[in-house]
Amino acid sequence: MIARALDVKLVRAALKRSRIVALLGPRQSGKTTLAREFLSADSLNYFDLEDPASLARLDEPATALRPLKKLVVIDEIQRRPDLFPLLRVLADRRPLPARFLILGSASPELLRQSSETLAGRLETVTLDGFRLADLGGTRLAQHWLRGGFPLSVTARTESDSAVWRRQFLQTFLERDIPQLGILIPAMALRRFWSMLAHYHGQTWNAAELARALGVNESTVRRYLDLMTGVFMVRQLPPWHENLGKRQVKSPKVYVRDSGLLHSLLGITSRKDLELHPKIGASWEGYAIEEILKAFRPDDAYTWATHQGAELDLLLFKNGRRIGIECKRADAPRLTPSMRIAFGDLKLDALYVAYPGTRRYSLSDRIDVVPLAELVQAE
Repeated sequence: MIARALDVKLVRAALKRSRIVALLGPRQSGKTTLAREFLSADSLNYFDLEDPASLARLDEPATALRPLKKLVVIDEIQRRPDLFPLLRVLADRRPLPARFLILGSASPELLRQSSETLAGRLETVTLDGFRLADLGGTRLAQHWLRGGFPLSVTARTESDSAVWRRQFLQTFLERDIPQLGILIPAMALRRFWSMLAHYHGQTWNAAELARALGVNESTVRRYLDLMTGVFMVRQLPPWHENLGKRQVKSPKVYVRDSGLLHSLLGITSRKDLELHPKIGASWEGYAIEEILKAFRPDDAYTWATHQGAELDLLLFKNGRRIGIECKRADAPRLTPSMRIAFGDLKLDALYVAYPGTRRYSLSDRIDVVPLAELVQAE
C-alpha cells in the first residue's frame, strides 16, 4: 500500500473548511481508496452509486441522508445529479450535523451542476495518480514510463503495465465517456487523442489538427476542451508581459499522464522510450505535471516570444514568480533563452529540472535541480 499522505492532508483540511468537498479526478486514480481513509465502505454513511444496494437506499434520498451525522461519502456522484439540490439544503442546516465528501469521475456536467447548485458551499480537491513524491525519487524512471495511475504503477512487469493502460484507453473511450453523457464516437475521440499525443508539448494549432483529422476547427476545439475537462489533457495558457515584443498567444498542450502518452505513442518499454523522437517532449510534460502537483501554484503559464525566447513554466506562488525549464540532459547549461526569460519576466528564481542527481548553480538565482529533489522540496 503506497501512502498518499499529502492527499489525505488536503482532503482533511478541506473538510474542516467546507461543508461539502468534491474529490474529482479520472477513473482509476484512487478516489475511492482515498475516501476509505476517512470512512469505511461498510458504514451506513457510505454510498457507492455503482452499487445497487446503495442506489436502493437512495430511492428516497432525503429520508436516507437527513438523519446521518458526521461524515457522509457519496461515490460516483455524477450518476445522481438530482442529489445536488438536496445536498445544498442539508449543507445549510444550523447547527451542521454532517459534512459531505462527494467523489466523481471528472465530468463537465458534474462541475456545472455543483457550481450552480452548491455555490459557496463546495470546495474541490483534484486527485491525480501517484506523484513521484509518493513513490520516492529512486522510482523516477519507472514512474515516468508507466505514469501515475495506481494499477499501472504497481503492475508486476512493464508488459503488464502496458496492457493495463491499453485496456484503460479503450474502456475510458467506450464506456466512461458515454456514461458522462458525452455523445462523441469512441473512434473519433481515439484518433484525436492519438494525434494530440504527437503534438504533446507543442503550441496548440487548431487548423493543423483539423486538417489532419478531416474536421473543422470548432470540432477539434470541442474535443480539446472535452479531454481537458476530464483531466486527460492539459492546456497550459500563455503569459503576456508588456515587453514591446511579439509573444505567443496560444496555449501549449500536453497529455497529462505520461503512461497514457506512451501508450498512445506505442511506447511499451524503457528502450522504446529512449529511442523515441518524442522523448524530450515526454520528459517536459512529465516534469511539468510533477512540479505542478508539488508546488500547487496560484497560477501557472507558459511563455514564449516570436524571437525564440521561451520558458516552459511560469509559476505564481505567494507573490513570487518562479520559472521552470525542463531539460532531459546530463548537465544542462545556461542558455540565452533562460537569461532573456529571467530578465524579461523579472523572475525571483529559475529552476532547470533534469533527471540527474546533482544540484548546481548556473547563475545568480538560476539553479539546475534534480526533478526528484525539486518535487520533494515544495
